[in-house]
Amino acid sequence: MAELNFKFAYIWPETIFFLLIIYLFILTCVSRKNPALAAGGALVVVPAGGILAILCAFNSFYLEADMFFGSYRIDGLSQFFKILICLGFVVAALNSFRQPTLSVEKRVEYFLFLTLSAWGLVILSSGAELVTIYLALELSSYSLYVLIPVRAKSKAAAEAGLKYILFGAAATAMALYGLSWIIASQETTYIAKLAGADWSLAGNPLAVMGLTLFLGGLFFKLALFPFHFWCPDVYQGASNETAAFVATLPKLGAIIVLIRLATFLKPDLEITGILALLAAVSVTYGNFCALAQKDLKRMLGFSSVAHAGYILCGLVAGTAEGLAAAAFYAMAYLLMNLLCFWVISRISQDGRNLTYDDLNGLSRRSPILAMCLAAGAFSLVSLPPTVGFIGKLWLITSLWGHGYDWLVIVVCVNSAIAIFYYLSLVRHAYTEDPIGPPVPEGSPEGTLTGPIALTDASAYSHAGALFLGILVVLLGVIPGPVYNVALNAARALLP
Repeated sequence: MAELNFKFAYIWPETIFFLLIIYLFILTCVSRKNPALAAGGALVVVPAGGILAILCAFNSFYLEADMFFGSYRIDGLSQFFKILICLGFVVAALNSFRQPTLSVEKRVEYFLFLTLSAWGLVILSSGAELVTIYLALELSSYSLYVLIPVRAKSKAAAEAGLKYILFGAAATAMALYGLSWIIASQETTYIAKLAGADWSLAGNPLAVMGLTLFLGGLFFKLALFPFHFWCPDVYQGASNETAAFVATLPKLGAIIVLIRLATFLKPDLEITGILALLAAVSVTYGNFCALAQKDLKRMLGFSSVAHAGYILCGLVAGTAEGLAAAAFYAMAYLLMNLLCFWVISRISQDGRNLTYDDLNGLSRRSPILAMCLAAGAFSLVSLPPTVGFIGKLWLITSLWGHGYDWLVIVVCVNSAIAIFYYLSLVRHAYTEDPIGPPVPEGSPEGTLTGPIALTDASAYSHAGALFLGILVVLLGVIPGPVYNVALNAARALLP
């Protein structure tokens, strides 16, 4: 019989985030008198709390426990994703420090909702029961409904927030409807029990339809075709710093749930074939749409649609290697997107959206930012020796020979297509001259004007870019230890 089995030692990361939320809530009550001081207090404590949560997750990495009557699972996979979520949270918080479109009076509230969303994702990492997963997913989503429209009275941001709410409500309704079908057909919501159930269309059509609808709610978070329509508009409308958070951390929450649910999907099941088809369409559609974009965040939005398809390939394989490859690629996706958004935020010091032309001459006015942007672009296009290359290689390897070799060909062809728009980032940064007003007479030859004044070339800017850039390259050169951790966690999930 399942037991409560509650121990604080198992949930220190969740506890730290909860204490951060209490601290920030109290800070909002006193921030009116001195908003600058309160914002400074939030900036110091929030990243420190995130780093402490990472250390606690590392410390409990090899714990195995079922809590709250089996609805909450502490294992290698949950701790792996908690570390990634906490790392992304720290980078996103530091990236928001100099957010130009956010007034000082709103910064404490901004960090409060940022922390609330990350807390929901941390809880989601250990969810082992569908109702628990749904509640954690909604906890992380509600905070984003508030964060996305916050952009200095921008109409585009308000429109983006409205779209995210409407699409989110539709996805939530669909997931709940599917959950009711699963409960009616399988009579349980525990993933461990669902793993032994019949998921064939002939044997249990109601369960298959219910699972398909429930997965739709997760595909909305992942921005997988055809649940992607909100993604480019939200990235474009939200501030650069908020887009960096929305583009990365919620995806991790969706991926870990999909990995847990994929443990009872077999290659010969009808629903697995549906997932393979969605992966192929998402990869192709996302890449072709990204080719036509000029706005960098909109391009990254369609790019994330393609990457959602790549990650789904590991789940379609239905093996421990496939699940481990999906988890590893989730880490790669987090790092290379945070790197690109960090550089974008450092270039756009007035908070506007950037186009490719805004990158012109970046290598001359900030060589370090240009080099780190190149590392992020190379990783996104999966060129060695970056983490994106080795992650996609493992995805393809895990998929080959399991009945979906055609999907491997689709992934390889689309990876070649992506070269055209990802490497445009590098071309503009290194080979194009900046566009700006005419150079005044008498100015030295080679004087640059225009976007130069926007670029933050401070030590703070360079330190963040170098940290992420080094991780992107280092984990591409030495990926084995991290992949082995993900592989062991995946093997523990499978029967």
